[in-house]
Amino acid sequence: MKKSADPELEMKPGDFRRWRKSLKLSQKEAAEALGLKRRVVQYYEKGERDGETVKVPKYIRLACSALASGVQDYGGPAKDHSAGDDQTA
Repeated sequence: MKKSADPELEMKPGDFRRWRKSLKLSQKEAAEALGLKRRVVQYYEKGERDGETVKVPKYIRLACSALASGVQDYGGPAKDHSAGDDQTA
């Protein structure tokens, strides 16, 4: 059974906007950094789309945290060449 998210950890619309502004990003820049369309950033900041509630998904919250920590991209874990883990196809 899937455990529901802790409401304390949910990113509210105001939190999302504060995150963007703390990084001095425009909506367009935030969208590009997160791999989203600008309109989706607007939905997250408003907390709704066409009268329906829109929540910021966990993967976006994690990406926001990474960007706030200075991570620009991630290519996966470092390869351990000493253990013979180099598997080339």
